[in-house]
This record gives sequence, C-alpha cells and structure tokens, in this order.
Amino acid sequence: MSKLNKALSIFLIVAIVATLGFIIYMAATPKKGEKFTEFYILSAEGKAQNYPKQVIWGEPVDILIGVVNHEYQPASYQAKIKVGGIEASEVNIGTLANGEKWEGKISFTPQFAGERQRIDFYLYKNGEDVPYLKEPLRLYIDVISP
Repeated sequence: MSKLNKALSIFLIVAIVATLGFIIYMAATPKKGEKFTEFYILSAEGKAQNYPKQVIWGEPVDILIGVVNHEYQPASYQAKIKVGGIEASEVNIGTLANGEKWEGKISFTPQFAGERQRIDFYLYKNGEDVPYLKEPLRLYIDVISP
C-alpha cells in the first residue's frame, strides 16, 4: 500500500469512529425542549366539543380538566374555577413528575341565573399566588331558572 492509501484509510477510520461517538453522545444526552405545562378542559364525555351551553340554576355542572407536566422537573398544581368572577370550585391536583398526565372531573354550581356567564379556569403551579397562564381557559354558559 502506498503512503497515500494508508493515510486515507487511517483518516476514514478516524472519521467513522468520530461519527459513531457523536451519534452515541447525541442519543445518550437528548436536547431538552421548551418547558411548559399543558392545561385543557373537556366536556363531561371527555371530548373537546359539546361543552355545556345551557344549565339549570342550582344544579352542578361537570367538566373534565387535564394537566400534563413538561417542565423537566416535578411540579405541583392546583386549579380554580370562577363563575362570573366568583370562585366556585377548587381542586388540588398534586405533584406531577415530568411527562405525567392528570385528568379529573371538577364540578361547579352557578349561584345565579343569567345569560353568557363567564366560566374561567385558572391553573396555579408550585403554590404560587399568580396563575400559571396569563389568560384563563374560558367558557360561556346560560344559566336558567328551574
């Protein structure tokens, strides 16, 4: 073999080993993505449709709420519902590990009849006094007298 062939063979072997090392490193240490928490509401049937639009005053309304932690560390959560600006319900979700999902039914009872009452769903993280999201999740319902 000529000196040039030996040099090219050595270079090729070094390039292959370096490439394999890089691939193994990338697989062993995946890049962390954006840190965030999913917060969503579903109808009582578990669908993102057919939310209650008209309810009877004094009767409880059921909604499913869901939280998924993508914060790359454990976080504790609490959800609150306000009907027409008045706190109507609260649920302590607890601590979720990264990637862990929680879904649960939450009920609230409108305290007065009226059209287009605003229902706000707030999420709080790690015991903070300020909601996690700047804007709450929101529904509007008509509350009728029985």
